[in-house]
Amino acid sequence: MQPVTADPIEILRQRSSEKWTAYPADVLPLFVAEMDYPLAPVIAQSLMARIAASDTGYVGSSSTLPLAFAGFAERAWGWTVDPERVRTTTDVSVAIVETLRQAISPGDAVVITPPVYPPFFDLIPEAGGVVAEVPLLDDGATWSIDLAGLERAFAAGATAMLLCNPHNPVGLVHSRESLEAVALLADSYKVTVISDEIHGPLVHPGVHFSPYLSVSDAARKRGVTVTSASKGWNLAGLKCAIMVAGGKRGMRVLDRMPYEVAFRTSLFGLHASIAAFEHGEEWLDGALASITANRELLSSLLTELLPDVRYRMPDASYLAWLDFTAMGLGDDPSIRILDEARVALNPGPTFGTEGRGFARLNLACSPEVLSEAIMRMALTL
Repeated sequence: MQPVTADPIEILRQRSSEKWTAYPADVLPLFVAEMDYPLAPVIAQSLMARIAASDTGYVGSSSTLPLAFAGFAERAWGWTVDPERVRTTTDVSVAIVETLRQAISPGDAVVITPPVYPPFFDLIPEAGGVVAEVPLLDDGATWSIDLAGLERAFAAGATAMLLCNPHNPVGLVHSRESLEAVALLADSYKVTVISDEIHGPLVHPGVHFSPYLSVSDAARKRGVTVTSASKGWNLAGLKCAIMVAGGKRGMRVLDRMPYEVAFRTSLFGLHASIAAFEHGEEWLDGALASITANRELLSSLLTELLPDVRYRMPDASYLAWLDFTAMGLGDDPSIRILDEARVALNPGPTFGTEGRGFARLNLACSPEVLSEAIMRMALTL
């Protein structure tokens, strides 16, 4: 297996995506979750074939993507997915909102577990719900779901939970036992669990990922998974996501959605996702090899150059959750880091109040860019 290497920075600056256009050229952008790696050749070939065929119209109905995802899920995680229970839409955020709209009533509480992906705070009210926070437990060495806090929120009337599995930004891969416990509580209190598993393909070697719907009958009874190839293969701009129902109740949720929810799927996104799930595993393994190496490089760089920054290596994805509290940079360290070091990170407070003093860093870059970013911080902060 050959590691996938990042494009040279002069090539990257030709991209028109958010990562490479949001800041001036003197800023190293290590914020939004985009990779600096070249597109997987099998995906590029699939897209070029559609362009050569002038196949740029509306997406048609197709069973190919559900079958492709089911095959990948079985190979990667031993999860048997019924393709008949798979639906598609534009992206995972849309999948979350549309699932919530069918699963809750206006004003219902929906549980999230901060620090967590910032759009969760907005997607819930967009769907008519009210955010109920049950922060992750942090024992200083690792994070975990606060099951007692979760039960209190369910008992207080929450009707849904938005689970981040694996968890962004901390890189936590929830244990099967933890997910089983969540499922039992959800079933007991009749709570729908929507599991965002977009980072599932990016679990690091040696770490076992348990898809939520795979852990128990209780999980399948009240669960819906939303996911996409977009993070694992860097396809966010192609707009295609997957919704998977665990059982009959979940199917009723998906089948009540307006026709337009599925029709918004991008044709290019559909074909790119099929190529990723059917033929993209070699590229994914190479990307993970580079991400894993950068995960360890970051640890070494921080130990040497910024020893006051606390960092726990993530078990999934390419996002590093950095604690700058001891450096005295305030609630939002990303402000001074951008102003003084010219490095763009995601502001910790946007992930919830638990993110004060933190910032999120994107590891899916070249070792040279990562090293320069940390060196800039060490020299200026």
